[in-house]
Amino acid sequence: MENLKTELKHKIIEVLNLEDVSAETIKDSDPLFGGGLGLDSIDALELIVLLDKDYGIKLSDPKKGKEIFQSIDTMAKFIEENRTK
Repeated sequence: MENLKTELKHKIIEVLNLEDVSAETIKDSDPLFGGGLGLDSIDALELIVLLDKDYGIKLSDPKKGKEIFQSIDTMAKFIEENRTK
């Protein structure tokens, strides 16, 4: 799962064009929205597309995204349990 977490950090930085952020500075338990990385609702849409495109996971319930996108830890766990790619 550590490889998946590192992969996620790199993909998030790339997809969201986070220029001043490196994978090493993102802690697995840091919140992605609000205080942590400070992502917003547009970023959440990009993450939903990332899940679909890279891991074959379709999110039909936007409220589920709030749970999934809390941190790298929660994203990695969800991907491990639901990926089709």
